[in-house]
Amino acid sequence: MRDDLQGLEISQKELQNLTNLPVKDELIIITNPLKRFVKKIITKAKGTEGATVVFISFSIFVFGYLIFDIIVRLFANWIIAPSWIVFVILGLWIGGITQIVLYLLWKKNSKILKTNMTHSLQILLNDVDRYNAVIKAIDINDQIEDAGNPGVSINERQRVIEALKLTKADLIRALKTEKILRENRNFILSNTELFVNNLATLTAMQVNEQATEHGRLLNEALQIALDVQHEMKRLQSQQ
Repeated sequence: MRDDLQGLEISQKELQNLTNLPVKDELIIITNPLKRFVKKIITKAKGTEGATVVFISFSIFVFGYLIFDIIVRLFANWIIAPSWIVFVILGLWIGGITQIVLYLLWKKNSKILKTNMTHSLQILLNDVDRYNAVIKAIDINDQIEDAGNPGVSINERQRVIEALKLTKADLIRALKTEKILRENRNFILSNTELFVNNLATLTAMQVNEQATEHGRLLNEALQIALDVQHEMKRLQSQQ
């Protein structure tokens, strides 16, 4: 990724911090990290230091097994089965327990997200996905260009990057606004008249400054506020 694209993408961690919710949280399958680790070892083994990598990896495995064998002999000599069978069974058991814990945590996070999901937040998350897709598309285009295809270069690239920076700032501001309104939902519901007055004031400011950049941002804030108010009314009607 080129330097001007670095930091433009809104990462999962940043998105979770902005929303204070476990958004984009995926279930971790413990076999996937193991596959990546083995693949990494194989890749390094094919390199110039392949023998060293294989020797170190094999030594760590053998050393771990020997330590386990000693522990079994000292503290569990009542076990009849060979230590290597116990080693394999224990590894599978620990792996299974770990996967169950990861699944329960993922289910808990999914429930938290579903409970706190609002219409506005869903729209903003979709906007973030589209924004990140643009970053990815530009990165792929850059790779194609770097491969020897100068004809695919992006015209006025600097203007495109500046527009992406502004878009990211707008998304971050909108996500922060949504979080404030969502986390103070109970207060807003119990003080509806204050919320309506604030909307009226914001609308007046937007009308007076609609031709300016500041007015455009106020309009975005107004739309978010209206979306959240609609969502809160819907939730209130369900109670």
